[in-house]
Amino acid sequence: MKLIAPSILSADFTRLKEEIQAVEAAGADWIHADVMDGHFVPNITFGPMVVEAVRKATALPIDVHLMITAPERYIADFARAGASTICVHVESCVHLNRTVQLIRDAGARPGVVLNPATPVEAIRWVLEYLDFVLVMSVNPGFGGQAFIPNSIARIAALRRMISEKGLNTLIEVDGGVSTQTIAEISAAGADVFVAGSAIFKSSNYRQTIEALRRMAGG
Repeated sequence: MKLIAPSILSADFTRLKEEIQAVEAAGADWIHADVMDGHFVPNITFGPMVVEAVRKATALPIDVHLMITAPERYIADFARAGASTICVHVESCVHLNRTVQLIRDAGARPGVVLNPATPVEAIRWVLEYLDFVLVMSVNPGFGGQAFIPNSIARIAALRRMISEKGLNTLIEVDGGVSTQTIAEISAAGADVFVAGSAIFKSSNYRQTIEALRRMAGG
């Protein structure tokens, strides 16, 4: 099954509750929350308090993407706030296996993020402990960027690695996902599609989510 995860980074924060409930009613599967600290990436967004507010607004899984330095310091806070899944970047963790286990111990499903220039091989020996891998198809830190074309080959390589190991690990893709790119991304092996501006800047959330799901083949 293909899953659509609207990113609230592109939502109208003056109407955040209404925006979340609107995409839920429109057929969204997950709500994606991009957490940035102004250090690991240039931008600053929000912390556990906003995730707690999102949890009060929806029953959907909340997918928390930690673009922060030393994420292990905040995993328990985000899990308590209501995160269903938490993913961390390879480069942000001194001990990646330990951080992954911290996420699971906190009650959330763990994932690891691959930046556009991070080798897929970087997660080979942690892959069996993950519920999902998030492939960044833009450089992290800002919404609305253009899709990086060689991400397709990286998604396909990751899908082969998962299959060779006999795992059920999901592949999530974030960055430049739209009706123009989603079919090729899906064909390469992706399962979960993060879409921010493609959904929240559209005039009809339901039509956009349905179009994305149809083009993804799900």
